[in-house]
Amino acid sequence: MQMIEPTILVEYPDRRIKPIVYTMCSSGIRLGAWDYLKFKHIIPILNDKNEIIAAKIRVYADEEEEYISFISLEAYSHLKEWMNYRKEVGELVTEESWLMRNLWDVTTPTGKGLATIPVKLKPSGIKRLMERALWAQGIRTKLNEGKKRHEFQVDHGYRKFFKTRCELGGMKPINIEKLLSHSTGISDSYYRATEQELLDDYLKAMDSLTIDERNKLKKRIDKLEEKNEDDKYIIKAKLQEKDEQIKVLKENDIIREDAFTALSDKVQQLMQIVEKIQERN
Repeated sequence: MQMIEPTILVEYPDRRIKPIVYTMCSSGIRLGAWDYLKFKHIIPILNDKNEIIAAKIRVYADEEEEYISFISLEAYSHLKEWMNYRKEVGELVTEESWLMRNLWDVTTPTGKGLATIPVKLKPSGIKRLMERALWAQGIRTKLNEGKKRHEFQVDHGYRKFFKTRCELGGMKPINIEKLLSHSTGISDSYYRATEQELLDDYLKAMDSLTIDERNKLKKRIDKLEEKNEDDKYIIKAKLQEKDEQIKVLKENDIIREDAFTALSDKVQQLMQIVEKIQERN
């Protein structure tokens, strides 16, 4: 089965398409998971500098099949932007708000339309939205004669993308299966990765799961700036080391100069003694 290449797909002019696609591509969740996802099920993850680096997603929360996965910083940023936009147009957004909702008449003044009355967008609605985007962006076209199905299905295409990119990013295969909520057979009984271990492994692959090249570039710039800072410290340390060496050399030169002066004085005294002896003889 072919995997979806989402770069063109996310340019479809619907505010919901980026948070949907980025979330599915970076977490590997099934289409049906949207039926349960509320704002409270997306938990930002902070580093030791108190910066958001990714987010945890509780999939099928409070159900028997609940499990966790993660979404990229890119996906989290677009989800947050989407929720903030809903607040701005008058919706009362809380932790209990559904992540995906219906659209409303944006031409109607706030308070007179349906912006304040959110209706959950079901998985079937999300599937229709993505299929419209596939056709509109020219990714999905009419089947050739003799073909009965398209190259990829809306649901599994994103899970395939997630799996492939995680592999490219160097994640352990068993951890990828865990985040996809796949059974790993007998390993389920013996392999118990902690949430932190799963996260650490996921972060290795997060750049591979990032779709917008500008976001990848920002990460490279951040790394470059961090490297430059490290280089500055190294250069500063080297310069300080050099200054210490110069100081030692100068001190040694002073010592050598003092010794030479003292030796010259001794030689002069000896010469004077020799001259006096010769005069007596």
